[in-house]
Amino acid sequence: MQEIREVIERRAALLQSGDVKAMLAYSAPEVVEFSLAPPLSSRVDTTDPAPTEQWLATFEAPPRREVTQLEITTDGDVAFATSIDSMTATPKGSTEPFTLWYRVTLGLRRIDGRWLVTHEHESVPFHMDAEMRAAIDLEP
Repeated sequence: MQEIREVIERRAALLQSGDVKAMLAYSAPEVVEFSLAPPLSSRVDTTDPAPTEQWLATFEAPPRREVTQLEITTDGDVAFATSIDSMTATPKGSTEPFTLWYRVTLGLRRIDGRWLVTHEHESVPFHMDAEMRAAIDLEP
């Protein structure tokens, strides 16, 4: 499980460094993704760094991602991990950073001896009232 923990923590550190190609090297060539941004789901070609690089360009500097409450379960060559993560970033043109806490579930497979992310699900809870607002003000 230490190897999986290192994959997850290394991906977070590489995001902050802005090294997209190195970050994507911890993913299978195609990843099923349920991200915070639309659409509801997608299959991501991780051999193409352009979409992630374009997303990073929307910030003054690469975001800082913190992985907390990480729990990992493995069975043979398959694993899943859950965590509560935060992302701190400053949008392009802004002087004020934001911090967003969100839930993460990763599916991983051992492929050719390496643990790689094959599935990523990120979400925020929402207030189940008339406004149905995302609960982006929550903290662990």
